[in-house]
Amino acid sequence: MAQKGPYIIKAEKTGKIVWCACGLSKNQPFCDASHKGTEFRPIVADVEEGKTYLWCGCKQSGRAPLCDGTHSKL
Repeated sequence: MAQKGPYIIKAEKTGKIVWCACGLSKNQPFCDASHKGTEFRPIVADVEEGKTYLWCGCKQSGRAPLCDGTHSKL
């Protein structure tokens, strides 16, 4: 778990992001390749400029990479 709650981030531009699924990245919630050597793989997602996203911080979401509130049950 990187944090117990979502990362609320407004997209600065339209494009792709790479979400950290392992929780090891120093650039949360985005991947910095810290998963190398583990069984985890990041998730690529499309974002739209100006839209606000709630990226999962607990890494347990059933809707990964987006938050689904699972952190409230941990």
